[in-house]
Amino acid sequence: MSDLSIGLVLAMSGAGLAVIMAGIGSILGISYPARAAAGVLSEDPSKFGRLFLLVVLPGTQGFYGFVATFLLMANIPNVATLSQGFQLFLAAMPIAFTGLASGIYQGKVCAAGVNLVAKRPAEGMKGVIFAAMVETYAVLGLLITFFLNNLIKF
Repeated sequence: MSDLSIGLVLAMSGAGLAVIMAGIGSILGISYPARAAAGVLSEDPSKFGRLFLLVVLPGTQGFYGFVATFLLMANIPNVATLSQGFQLFLAAMPIAFTGLASGIYQGKVCAAGVNLVAKRPAEGMKGVIFAAMVETYAVLGLLITFFLNNLIKF
């Protein structure tokens, strides 16, 4: 296998991992508040509107991974060396790892927010604010992936 082929495989693997890992973070992250919300809704279906944002918020990491993958894919046709492919692979890692971790932990924070809404419905936005603090790191991961992707010389 030539260096170019290996570089292309690395670049495509990085782009794939960005969307897969961030997506897994969202899948797992959504599962925590969704299960908690189902319990709350079984007792009081009128709280659906207050719980919806807490349930869907961890899904944003998957979208960040999706956006990052499109950015990275735009550069894959430009890969001419093993080094460039490896650089694209590395550029994908910030959103891959921050998306995975922040999605899971944001889900746990959102589940706590669901519990808050169950007892004090008017305080639900406080749970969203706490969850947004975790979201910050996924946004930073996406930004670093964006900047690293743009630094690669083709």
